[in-house]
Amino acid sequence: MNKILLIISTFLLSSCLGMPEAVKPVSDFELQNYLGKWYEVARLDHPFERGLSKVSAEYSLKDDGGVKVINRGLSEDKEWSQAEGKAYFVKDTTQGYLKVSFFGPFYGSYVIFELDENYQYAFVSGPDTEYLWLLARTPTVDEKVLEKFVAMSKERGFNTENIIYVEQ
Repeated sequence: MNKILLIISTFLLSSCLGMPEAVKPVSDFELQNYLGKWYEVARLDHPFERGLSKVSAEYSLKDDGGVKVINRGLSEDKEWSQAEGKAYFVKDTTQGYLKVSFFGPFYGSYVIFELDENYQYAFVSGPDTEYLWLLARTPTVDEKVLEKFVAMSKERGFNTENIIYVEQ
């Protein structure tokens, strides 16, 4: 089965629009600055992403005011997997709290709880502490960003012992 389809199914069927209790979305969020390509630098691993390298996400505006999401990753078999989804703000557009769907009416939380002032890296949570990502505009980040990611994630209840660093 295509790993991206498995990603979608697992994430959406097991998720909701909540967030971990200790996670709070960033405020003063500006979507225009967030659009474009992001690289997945680190994550909590799941069967739906296991073995994927060169993972990226591309965000662009949709005609209906939402966000088009294109996720890509290279499988261990050296085949590209891609999924297209959509995202919409859950509350207001200045808060880094969106809902994401890759099929049908099922949505999962996308909560940006830390964001570089220049939009160079973002710490993202899903609906619970099983979902965690470090995204960046570049395939690698400074060691201080990695340390901050681990520390902030641990403070919020994520199992940081299970973080994997994505081969880009």
